[in-house]
Amino acid sequence: MARLPPRFVALSPGDLSSATARDFLARAAAALEAGLPGLMLREPGLSDREFLTLAQGLAARAKHSGTWFCVHDRVHAGLAVEADAVHLGFHSLPPAQARSLLPASMGLGLSTHDGDPPERLADCDYRIHGPVFDTPSKQGIQTAIGLEGIARALALSEIPLLAIGGLLPEHFASLRDLGVHGVCARAGVFRSGDSLQATLARVQAWVAALEGRTP
Repeated sequence: MARLPPRFVALSPGDLSSATARDFLARAAAALEAGLPGLMLREPGLSDREFLTLAQGLAARAKHSGTWFCVHDRVHAGLAVEADAVHLGFHSLPPAQARSLLPASMGLGLSTHDGDPPERLADCDYRIHGPVFDTPSKQGIQTAIGLEGIARALALSEIPLLAIGGLLPEHFASLRDLGVHGVCARAGVFRSGDSLQATLARVQAWVAALEGRTP
């Protein structure tokens, strides 16, 4: 059985290059040791070789810390590093095709938006849905759906849903009340130029907020 994502998953920055990947590996490794529950590697700008090297380093550290680790889009890389899951986006393989390539023990996730037909989820173990609130990465592409949009999505499918898009710790209580499985965040966790200590403190604050406790 596939291992489902935890209640909090951090996304990699999305703009890494060969020059910045090593620094991110060090910051991510520290966050994993500090208790980051889940991490998704989503770096379209890296070459296959660069992406695989980074994925190998992160996967090894994730296994050591017990962290859920997911690879975005690149099914072959997820298989190579034995990730916990592969996550598909708009330009990825269709879910049915990806599922046929993965062992039953590897999870399959899909990014969805308001209005997407629920039958797309037939081969998936979980979904990431949003954007809940306005976020720079989706401006002009997707309209924020608010908490009402998350409620609509939850009513259409029973597979676990993680919310994404403009989320801050103060939103977590409302999302828990709606019944979401968890949340994903990108810009709010790993910030370019942050010290390791700043990254650790932010991760611990996000996890504590999601669990409804004081860090």
